[in-house]
Amino acid sequence: MSVKLDECLVVGIASRALFDLREEDRIFREQGLQAYRRHQLEQESTLLKPGAGFALVKAILRLNALDDRRRAEVVIMSRNSTETSLRIFNSIDHYGLDVNRAALSGGAALAPYLHAFSVDLFLSQYEDDVQAALAGGIGAAILYDHAGNADEDIGQIRIAFDGDATLFSGESELIYQEQGLEAFERNEAEKARQPLAEGPFAGFLKSLSAIQREAPPGRAPIRTALVTARGRPAHERVIRTLLDWGVIIDEAFFLGGVPKTRFLEAFRPHIFFDDQAAHCERAAATVPTGRVPFVVGR
Repeated sequence: MSVKLDECLVVGIASRALFDLREEDRIFREQGLQAYRRHQLEQESTLLKPGAGFALVKAILRLNALDDRRRAEVVIMSRNSTETSLRIFNSIDHYGLDVNRAALSGGAALAPYLHAFSVDLFLSQYEDDVQAALAGGIGAAILYDHAGNADEDIGQIRIAFDGDATLFSGESELIYQEQGLEAFERNEAEKARQPLAEGPFAGFLKSLSAIQREAPPGRAPIRTALVTARGRPAHERVIRTLLDWGVIIDEAFFLGGVPKTRFLEAFRPHIFFDDQAAHCERAAATVPTGRVPFVVGR
């Protein structure tokens, strides 16, 4: 039977983002491919611990329990070869994850297969795959290792986004980087009624918003937040942009440069997306975090 993945919310996640494979990655880097292959085969029956993306995947798949409609799919996308992936599939079965699809590239880049799977969001530790996904118009991020409770069960899917160069294009971010805060604020005030161009995560936010709109009042399975360093007067353009897109953002924090970490601690997202490495490194100590590599002109 033919399945149309373009009618679902599709998350592509690297095996190392789903499970804690830090030790296996160390073996690969220090001892080489054959030692890694031997280790994975010898440990085939040893379960992997949940990784930084585990709680998000578990929550996303719970969307399929809302009614008889399949709303979400997760695709394991791994550079493993087929035989070294057995341990990954055994762990998926153990945790009861409803994951039926995989791409095992045998060391090759994964990005060429993202459109074939209609992926809306791609999470990986490989920056080259993430960059290629972004260049192809797919929301993608480099997932940081997270020391917290990776298997924490939060009933509602909670996702937090930075604004510029994440939800929105990098146009305004570039002005800030090249000309400073005063020029940035002047530009945003002058263009307050001109919607910002879409950034790499605009499509993913719109997909989430479509699911939110279908839920009964007060029972939305997803809650989103905008956590941005913008403050007044640069807030107006953001609000008008979201209205123009017709999307739902449940909570918005215009911080005017105040550190984001404590707000993220309070919101408790399954994942936070930001383009700034400094913001991501601080956030990753508290919540699962994905860095969206900034691309000039994006």
